[in-house]
Amino acid sequence: MKRKRNAEQKGEPAPAKPAAPNGPNSPRKPNALFNGMISPVIPYGIKGVIWYQGEANARRGYQYRKLFPAMIADWRKKWAQGDFPFLFVQLANFNPKDTAKGAWPELREAQLMTLGRSPKTGMAVAIDIGNPEDVHPWNKEDVGKRLALCALKIAYGKDIEYSGPIYKNMFVQDDKIKIELDHTGGGLVTKNNEPLKGFIICGEEQNFVPALAKIVGNSVLVWSESVKKPVAARYGWENSPEVNLYNKEGLPASPFRTDSFTGDTEGNNTP
Repeated sequence: MKRKRNAEQKGEPAPAKPAAPNGPNSPRKPNALFNGMISPVIPYGIKGVIWYQGEANARRGYQYRKLFPAMIADWRKKWAQGDFPFLFVQLANFNPKDTAKGAWPELREAQLMTLGRSPKTGMAVAIDIGNPEDVHPWNKEDVGKRLALCALKIAYGKDIEYSGPIYKNMFVQDDKIKIELDHTGGGLVTKNNEPLKGFIICGEEQNFVPALAKIVGNSVLVWSESVKKPVAARYGWENSPEVNLYNKEGLPASPFRTDSFTGDTEGNNTP
């Protein structure tokens, strides 16, 4: 009412009427989501979970580092069947025009970090098969195939490579950065033998610039002529990056960064 009176006194249009608060049955209320969709099936046996979510949390990537592992632990506790397999899809490429540059990369990072924080988890990377203009990518077949590989390994113990390359470590070598990766499978390759794409590099000033990169065994060497003393490198660190690093099994590398600089979503706890 106060805002309305102030507008009237200034001869301005009245502000829009506030939306009604969400009721107890709103699908956006955590209690409604859990009580309506999860709680009723907890009495049943479960072999594992496939989870495809994260878009709504994209501006709260740092918070998701805690929320996601906590949810996995809570479900396992409630089902009381031990650490059943929990497989999830990393956010696909989307919305290159979004001004919140760190939102989607930092949410993907939180998903990647969950692999090390929650046992018996697997992640299907979808950074190469999304639709930049549609938050719901059409290509579900390849997503399903990548999840199936995770299931064969984690749920059924098959001796297969089930993941694309995952960042492991980095070393500065003169004016270059050497990046070591896990899950290199039969070796690192690029799609159609193209030059590597999607890498950026920076010095102490934290000003990232596009970088050159090449595969060296099971590692990647990254550099730029304009960065003589590099300190950090990133791969696929955009909402909708152009990337092409795979293992020979055809599974794409997860986006990653070697640094721990302050993130764009750090401290964001509300949508």
